Amino acid sequence: MSNDAGIIIVGAGECGARAALSLRENGYPHAITLIGDEAHLPYERPPLSKQMLLAEATPQAPTVLNDIMLGERAIRHIGSASASAIDATGKQVILSDGRALAYDRLLLTTGAAPRRLPNVRANARILYLRTINDALALRPWISADMHVAVLGGGFIGLEVAASARNRGARVTVIESQERILKRGVPEQIAETISSLHRRNGVVVKCGLTVSEIDADDRRVSVRLADGTEVTADVLVVGIGAQPRTELAAQAGIAVDNGISVNERLETSVADIYAAGDCCSFPHPLYGGRRLRLEAWRNAQDQGILAAANLAGAARGYDAVPYFWSDQFDHTLQIAGLVDEGRTVVRRDLGDGAFILFHLDDGQRLVAASGVGYGNRVARDMKLSEMLIARQVVPPLDALAADANLKSLLPRAA
Repeated sequence: MSNDAGIIIVGAGECGARAALSLRENGYPHAITLIGDEAHLPYERPPLSKQMLLAEATPQAPTVLNDIMLGERAIRHIGSASASAIDATGKQVILSDGRALAYDRLLLTTGAAPRRLPNVRANARILYLRTINDALALRPWISADMHVAVLGGGFIGLEVAASARNRGARVTVIESQERILKRGVPEQIAETISSLHRRNGVVVKCGLTVSEIDADDRRVSVRLADGTEVTADVLVVGIGAQPRTELAAQAGIAVDNGISVNERLETSVADIYAAGDCCSFPHPLYGGRRLRLEAWRNAQDQGILAAANLAGAARGYDAVPYFWSDQFDHTLQIAGLVDEGRTVVRRDLGDGAFILFHLDDGQRLVAASGVGYGNRVARDMKLSEMLIARQVVPPLDALAADANLKSLLPRAA
């Protein structure tokens, strides 16, 4: 490694920005270039569906890197730029304006893009939510005199629904599956969240596919397969995301539900790494099962690990998958993979809060999922995450009862 050209990071979101910061914190002395296709400085995405929509004045999403931090750390940020090609042989990134930037090592943190509605003409009343500009475009539509239709009962759709109701808008959520949060959330948790939304006035329609969407300058109409129609002022589409792999694929890098990396986040091409929403990786806690995670924690943790490995370490990624979602006055948290567990033990925490524990055939704790008012489940969920990481086989009665979960940690020693 010559170290003359330094490290280029393509993708200036949470993951890429954390990697750039960590490189300097770890003492990396050579050039760091961070390339992002947005004009904004790297910022946090979780507030886009919550604080950015709820704030009275026009808000700003919290930045991960500001101009002062970039200057102090000698990190070059190229905004409003996209990488159009990678010359892996010549070790260059080609930008859309024709510039060619040399690298010694390259990190791809290209993230994911919202899944778009097929065969639906673009309209100002049909919106997606991924960027600051998306959130700013949505804000005027979520007021007391508006009806907001949300297509998709996943995390993004439900967070937007909660924010819109808190602003006084009428809200209808349309989900084609038989329940909301079908992917990665246990049914009992999903039922609690569904009841929470209904209590707060959200109309939740499940098990209904869309047959037609029609929008003009006055309204948007969603016709459902059962013949009913939802007419609203705006339609927010939250039907999942797709990893941005085009750049990697064009360079001959292996793709498998994302840019394929090994446990050290190395791609199939020498000196090119990938991290965050865009990549799939094997996880040692789940028998090497290949995962792709769209989560803030994963983006942050993989950015930090990628930085260490880019600078010469050779560490594997083994962090417990973790997700959270704030909706109304409740928080949902998931640690681990709930579809791995075959036994579920419920722990009641009072005030309607509870945690489900998921265990494998050997009764090892592989996941925990909790929901409750405010931070009611936070402490037990943090301890559960530690138990999962240490591959503890806990006594079932200790999980279900009032026992302090911290007392189970020494069993992993």
